[in-house]
Amino acid sequence: MARILLVDDDAYVLEVVERALRRQGHIILVAHNGKEALEILRNQTPDLAILDIVMPHLNGIEVCKFIRTHPSLASIPILFLTQKERIEDKIEGFEAGADDYLTKPFSLAELEVRVKALLRYSSHVVPTGPLAVGKICVDPHTGKVEIDGSSVELTPVEFELLYFLVSHAGEVLSTERLLQEVWGYPPGAGNPSLVRMHVLNLRRKIEPDPRHPIYIRTIPRHGYTIPLAME
Repeated sequence: MARILLVDDDAYVLEVVERALRRQGHIILVAHNGKEALEILRNQTPDLAILDIVMPHLNGIEVCKFIRTHPSLASIPILFLTQKERIEDKIEGFEAGADDYLTKPFSLAELEVRVKALLRYSSHVVPTGPLAVGKICVDPHTGKVEIDGSSVELTPVEFELLYFLVSHAGEVLSTERLLQEVWGYPPGAGNPSLVRMHVLNLRRKIEPDPRHPIYIRTIPRHGYTIPLAME
């Protein structure tokens, strides 16, 4: 059982999703706009937040940024559930700190799988030791990342993805494996674009030239790797 914050200005979506998640045994905290969501977050810490993007009185992007900038809330997994489906919208959502993104109309079965995966992700055991490969240093104790001596700010899921890549440096990791190991999705359940979008954002933050990555390499038709020997 988890405590889930559900934020949407569409009464029908709220009713359908709330009913489905309550059937799974979860406690649902309902907000009809971003302002109501912040009022709840100032008094309670949910295990997961499901946010619409287009809402009155603070949109979902602003709520997401609020969560990510408050230490007591920053580790909450965030799922955007929205009609905004352009690639630019997804990039904006992930850059704000979202862990997953599901567009409307959606399948309740898929939503339930995403929720289960994100709740498993939030209960992952944090890696225990700092790692370094080439110019990349990641420290789970402090949550800090340094690239060539400079600090880089990452979202929680970006950090875990980078830590996993670094801890398996030299290996080629498939999208399917990353969905299972980092996000906790069961086989065949995750969306490959989720990995691509987070890798894209990671490259924007850590690569000298994201168009020509030297740290996170793509191996066509196989996956991603951080090479043991970097240029």
